[in-house]
Amino acid sequence: MCAIEHYNIRVYGVVQGVGFRPFIYRMALAHMLNGWARNTSGYVEIDVEGADNNVEAFLNAIQYRKPHAAYIEKIESQKKEQITGHSAFEIKGSKHEQGEYQLISPDIAICPECTAEIFDSSNRRYRYPFTNCTNCGPRFTIIKDIPYDRPLTTMSCFTMCADCQTEYDNPANRRFHAQPNACSVCGPQLELVYSSGQTLICDSPLDEASRLLRDGKIVAIKGLGGFLLACDAANDAAVNELRRRKQRPSKPFAVMFPDVATARRYCHITAEEEKLLLSKQSPIVLLKLLSQADLSPSIARSLKYLGALLPYTPLHLLLMRGAGIPLVMTSGNLSEEPIARDNSEAVERLGNIADYFLRHNRDIHMCYDDSVAMLVNDEPCLVRRARGYAPYPVRLPFMAKKSVLACGADMKGSFCLTRDAHAFVSQHIGDMENVETLSNFEGTVEAYKQLFRIEPQIIACDAHPNYLSARYAQKLTQKDTSLNLLYVQHHHAHVASCMAENGITQPVIGVALDGTGYGTDGNIWGGEFLLADYKKCDRLAHLEYVPLPGGDAATRRPLRVACAYVYALLGEATLIESGLSKRIPSVELSLLCRQIERRVNSPLTSSCGRLFDAVSALIGINDSINYEAQAAIELEMAATDAPVTAKRYSLEFAEQNGMRIIRLKELFNAILKDVQSHVGQAEIACCFHVSLADAIAAMCQELSRQSGVKTVALCGGVFQNRLLLQLVTRELRRRELCAIWHKQVPSNDGGIALGQAAIAAFSSM
Repeated sequence: MCAIEHYNIRVYGVVQGVGFRPFIYRMALAHMLNGWARNTSGYVEIDVEGADNNVEAFLNAIQYRKPHAAYIEKIESQKKEQITGHSAFEIKGSKHEQGEYQLISPDIAICPECTAEIFDSSNRRYRYPFTNCTNCGPRFTIIKDIPYDRPLTTMSCFTMCADCQTEYDNPANRRFHAQPNACSVCGPQLELVYSSGQTLICDSPLDEASRLLRDGKIVAIKGLGGFLLACDAANDAAVNELRRRKQRPSKPFAVMFPDVATARRYCHITAEEEKLLLSKQSPIVLLKLLSQADLSPSIARSLKYLGALLPYTPLHLLLMRGAGIPLVMTSGNLSEEPIARDNSEAVERLGNIADYFLRHNRDIHMCYDDSVAMLVNDEPCLVRRARGYAPYPVRLPFMAKKSVLACGADMKGSFCLTRDAHAFVSQHIGDMENVETLSNFEGTVEAYKQLFRIEPQIIACDAHPNYLSARYAQKLTQKDTSLNLLYVQHHHAHVASCMAENGITQPVIGVALDGTGYGTDGNIWGGEFLLADYKKCDRLAHLEYVPLPGGDAATRRPLRVACAYVYALLGEATLIESGLSKRIPSVELSLLCRQIERRVNSPLTSSCGRLFDAVSALIGINDSINYEAQAAIELEMAATDAPVTAKRYSLEFAEQNGMRIIRLKELFNAILKDVQSHVGQAEIACCFHVSLADAIAAMCQELSRQSGVKTVALCGGVFQNRLLLQLVTRELRRRELCAIWHKQVPSNDGGIALGQAAIAAFSSM
């Protein structure tokens, strides 16, 4: 007979709100162990007694058979001398521990079991739009505090009926301690209201909303983390009316399809893309368009990719089934404002956009946009990090001694809080352009601090003197003088962010390509080659400086940027001969040239983003834009229409005061000759991408020979261009260099807070 052993076990990670304790209960019974399990403020604690080999098998099951939504960081087990004589296995109530914290699950897409229930007419949850279990449903958006128990969520006001309570109390049931557990008898309810907020009386708000969408109406839908605006994706009049009301003239809309089979009618979907669409995160996935014949041409103008997503809640599933058509599904806001969250707020802010509101009475504690992802080299890369991913942390490759709040940048606003080796990168909050976004930013910071029990000792921010995020950081340190304020150069933060998420601690060659970042010389950087680690950053090379008349305002007029590049690099005569002068008013052109000559409001820039703008305008794709990076995106789309060419434009390398410069004169000469020779836009665009990728890889090879560093970190918003990223990684491999790039956080400014945090946390060691 085997001797009885006693073990106390602690499991750390995402192990609360994901069906972990019922799983432990079942595993304990299967392995003939007695004892108990409970949530604490920092981990799940398990106390078991049984045969030693059974305990070993039990621990193995925890590690390798855990629930799908759980993530285990570590398991600590301690053998106890005393046998207490547990007679059964039970699940105890939660234990609060001062100062402890736990990882919190993101919201999880509806599981197959719950999907089957809502379409089963014999099931008591038939067509109930808030059906969930421990394997799916809201988590982060309803949690007010830890430990994750119902009284600390926005479900606390709903008292479970007898049937739901029985499920909740039964460890063998998949709804055991599912905190949002509810049904049509006791849970949240839908209502349909007019744009004025007055209730629309009908038998079924879901069915009526589906009918309204088929009839071409715009309906605001209260989702997991806020309101979404929906309309018939095939109805061009409805789509254009939504654009007009939302003040979003061209930026592409995402489309929700009822299932993968329907999405395949419109998009090419690889096996990896299908896996991502169907994942528990269920992000918007950028898919290659096959045909837009049955969709409004206004959804994704001039683009070859469509942001596609599948229904991820029972509400969306039922709505899609009722409507029977693909639906535009976009954030419930005016352009650049935060997403609307509360019912009354939504009517006030969206009443001039939506014709109707399909809403419910379950409060949203935390705003949450849809995440956006794409596949690069068959690996998912996040373009926007929100639902399904935040607040799960990035693990730093070192254990920090002090906690940090990193405030990010003003574009693609997000922040990062660190504790130990955890970097909690927030969900996408939005561009810091208005009071509403700043207020949302501040409120979300406070919520994260409370949830993860973090009181930062260091505040990190961008070195740009006029960023709202930097001013927020300054105010914090003025209020509390014990806080250390660290300014981090923009592109150093980009590189450190890429290093941190890839677990790199050794120096890298960082290639940071973006639209704008405040440089240490006071110029606008954006085409940088850096030798960097978390301690320091040396600028070794950059794209040639070019004056930018009008500064930031010029970013909305690629034609002005193109004229500035041609004038500065090739002279006024070439500018006139190029034909660009015929596309811009003569008075504006004359003023632009004088600005450059006299250096009036014409800061120097090495920006790769502006280079893309200039080339896009030069070959006639975009003269002006109405959303960020439009010219660069459409230049990439043009390039994908041509086969990869063997032709190369010349980008010459030079050295000036010990700094390597990538000269642009011959590049623009060659492009102008091709334009004048009537070479097609697609061929020029493709040749530009290939030539730039070659130049980037060749420069990295030179810098590697000089420094001995073999790892290249590719970062910055320009590397959201999947064609360029694929070309550069291929060329680096050919030169036997190791490329790393962003996957867990965006390469754009949405990931920059992670880099700031890593640099600041490392400085405290």
